[in-house]
Amino acid sequence: MDINLKDIVTVSFTLFAVIDIFGSLPVLVDIKSKTGHIFSGKVTLISGLLMLIFLLFGESLLKFIGIDVSSFALAGSFIIFIIAMEMILGVSIFKSKDTDPKNATIVPIAFPLIAGAGTLTTILSLKSQYSMLTIVVGLLINLIIVYAVLKFVPLIEKKLGSGGIEVLRRVFGIILLAIAIKIFKSNLFWGGV
Repeated sequence: MDINLKDIVTVSFTLFAVIDIFGSLPVLVDIKSKTGHIFSGKVTLISGLLMLIFLLFGESLLKFIGIDVSSFALAGSFIIFIIAMEMILGVSIFKSKDTDPKNATIVPIAFPLIAGAGTLTTILSLKSQYSMLTIVVGLLINLIIVYAVLKFVPLIEKKLGSGGIEVLRRVFGIILLAIAIKIFKSNLFWGGV
């Protein structure tokens, strides 16, 4: 088994920063106020399935359309870089603010807030550097965190306050920026490009 605790921590933290469940708290609070309830288990299951399907079949899909994993990882590093800048600067490029209460479980919570373009791109970027098992463990750790946050949205918001959430978001943004640069550097000349 190809298990390395340091790699699991890196993958878990990278996914945690990209998923940015704490950064999504304001949207989650708004959805909860409109719908009265967030189905934590259903949202976690749907977003987990989306991420797992992309982990397993994303590479085949890329090959089908003629894109190699290294090129996708490089593109992913740009997306991760932009997400990091979003977090640091407090702007929104990727995340939808559409909170239709009828479809809130799947759209926008499961997709794109949790399993959005940035997360799916990150999964394939990580696949170019880490084992499948390491990524699955990282995904499971994050899904547990996602479930807990969704379950306790009001309590977390009350304890952290808006200032605490913003500080966390910026700290994770800086770390994510460094991770984006690492992925870019390691895939720039991968495969003899």
